[in-house]
Amino acid sequence: MKRGSHVLVEEKSATNAGKTAYLVEKLRESVIFIPLKDYRFSNKPLEGHTWFMSSLYDNQTKGEAHFQEFPSKSSKGRLLCLKGLDEHDGSRNYYALAWPEALPINAILQEGLTFVCNNHYDYGNLWHGLTAAIPFVSWSLGNQCENPQKWVLFHRGELRFGMGHWLSEVITANYGQEPEFLRFVDEEKLVCFEKAVVMRQNEGGMSRERRLEVFDLIRCKARNYCNVSLSKSSKPRIGMTLLMRTRPRSFKNESAVINIFKRECKRVEGCELKVSYSNSLTFCEQVELMRKTDVLVSPHGAQLTNLVLMDRNSSVMEFYPKGWLKLAGIGQFVYQWGANWSGMRHEGSWRDPVGETCQFLDSDRRCMSLYKNGRIGYNETYFSDWARSVLGSVRKMKDVVEHNIGNGLLDGCMC
Repeated sequence: MKRGSHVLVEEKSATNAGKTAYLVEKLRESVIFIPLKDYRFSNKPLEGHTWFMSSLYDNQTKGEAHFQEFPSKSSKGRLLCLKGLDEHDGSRNYYALAWPEALPINAILQEGLTFVCNNHYDYGNLWHGLTAAIPFVSWSLGNQCENPQKWVLFHRGELRFGMGHWLSEVITANYGQEPEFLRFVDEEKLVCFEKAVVMRQNEGGMSRERRLEVFDLIRCKARNYCNVSLSKSSKPRIGMTLLMRTRPRSFKNESAVINIFKRECKRVEGCELKVSYSNSLTFCEQVELMRKTDVLVSPHGAQLTNLVLMDRNSSVMEFYPKGWLKLAGIGQFVYQWGANWSGMRHEGSWRDPVGETCQFLDSDRRCMSLYKNGRIGYNETYFSDWARSVLGSVRKMKDVVEHNIGNGLLDGCMC
């Protein structure tokens, strides 16, 4: 080839490189940030694709929680980028998609896997926080048990930087490390994620079979983490636990309630009764207590989330103050759902017909502010018959000690 040809090739190569650089620069500048919270959907946050990242649609794999993954085929290989510092208005926090070869100039690349969660409820509440974490555990279970390096938490598009201690311990047990929350330090400095999984509808879309698998894993990991022994000698034949509350939704006469269940437990060979308060127990003490519990007796409240740590087919007895059935909405049934999802038996509920008198009709929603934290009375005859029936069904089970079908064995977890 002549020297002139070399020059032409070099010039053409330089021209192509210049065009490529020009296009990359244009791609950098073309990244458009959209508010995380889309007020057009604010009246129906749980319908369709929700108000969080409303321009994008979820992956709806059969039986799995709805999720988004970046980069992916649906994102055309683009990465998720976030910016904003607002803890009060999700419309002032933003998201965008960008090609990895053309990230915006002021972007920081977060390496590894990041879990991004938008929760409509509270990360401090045991149940609400757990339902936000469940789909991430499920995703990991279906993806070679991959662990996140970071978490980004939103509540309705508003940034959050932590979760309740109980939930944090569950996450630590599952992933072998404490959850590390990404903090955005500059309103204009954006973060793009090498890999991100986004959940914005909690456990929505998960089949019951998948939920059972996930709760088996959570239970197993918690027991491993707390080094809870599974030896037969460490567990009574039938363990009944009264998990009490203090102040709101506590029993008015605890000693009377305790005596009723103590009497009925004594009538059943091998039954042992324990009375505990979850707020006085460490996480691992709660795990150990639930390992020894076949019948959980407790007022409605966050402490009942511990039911997921019992062996499968264990029983739950739940109690409510006056007024909840008419006024509390569907949220009052979360522990019935939780029992079903995790393989427990919800044995029904007792609702106190007696309580404070509301100045309005009992069906008036304004009364709920009075009834919400009401205290709970007792009915000795009903409680005795109910306890006798539940204990009788537990006693009839072929194998009370090992009825968790092998899903809680130490060192035998699925991940």
